[in-house]
Amino acid sequence: MATTSKPSRLETGDELDDFVDAHDVALVEFYTSGCALCQAMEPVLGNVARATDITIGMVNPGDDIELVDRFDIRSVPTLILFEDGQETARLAEGFQGGDAVTEFLAEHVPSAVDAN
Repeated sequence: MATTSKPSRLETGDELDDFVDAHDVALVEFYTSGCALCQAMEPVLGNVARATDITIGMVNPGDDIELVDRFDIRSVPTLILFEDGQETARLAEGFQGGDAVTEFLAEHVPSAVDAN
């Protein structure tokens, strides 16, 4: 499996761009400091990374405020799925358990989920 089991922490928009460009498929959580629901997502995303072939990153748009408008972040946590560097889907409905995230990924990139 090519992915790591721990989400990568990204600090800037440039790091986010490099991360997305480096992977055919990547899931990125947009979070904020002090958000309990966002903090609860990290272990869930670690489990999802272990169960799928999807690389996962985490970025705080408050650290690079341009990201809020660029990705139209209106609530956190927001999960955005990228394929070939482009946003293909998003899940912005608050905390999501592992099953919900895996179902979201299976709907949008079944090959990465079915492989395991």
